Amino acid sequence: MVEADVPAEQPANLPAKKPAKPRRSARAKAVEEVGRSYFEAIDSRDADAAAAHFHPDGIDDIVALGVFRGPDEVRDFFREMFLAMPDATMKVERIVADHEVAGVQWRLAGTFDGGPFQGIEPTGKRVELRGFDALEIDEDGKITRNTGYYDGAAFARAIGLLPPQDSGVDKAMLAGFNAVTKLRKAVASR
Repeated sequence: MVEADVPAEQPANLPAKKPAKPRRSARAKAVEEVGRSYFEAIDSRDADAAAAHFHPDGIDDIVALGVFRGPDEVRDFFREMFLAMPDATMKVERIVADHEVAGVQWRLAGTFDGGPFQGIEPTGKRVELRGFDALEIDEDGKITRNTGYYDGAAFARAIGLLPPQDSGVDKAMLAGFNAVTKLRKAVASR
């Protein structure tokens, strides 16, 4: 082996070098910034600013609730949410982005003591939810599609629409549901 082929040893008093982080493209950074800006608008309770992030034909598919088409429906959804939970905060926990999509992990907290939400009257209960949105962003920095996920049952439990998980009422409800299911199967097999 030639002397040039021998790797130089790191002096013992210096920390080991960390591998270089891969450089992110300007486009990936721009996609991430759109995601951050959108969630800042939500945390600021600005329905107009949140809706302005959407392309005119953009779709906001909130899996537990439904599909909202275009900025006007998105704006109406957020206005309803902000009225229902006047103290709601939306905090971003993590964002990852590539050239087209920003994945945003978030946490929402607020009290359901304002107006109705999705036809449900306010209960005065505290709501804390975690969720994830996949924001598809076009070259103009507009959201063309968002698919948002959160635990709808956790929301229903938090506001009192469903009983607390593993409570006596929850167990009774589950047992009743299973009994009806078994009965339907027995009737269908006759």
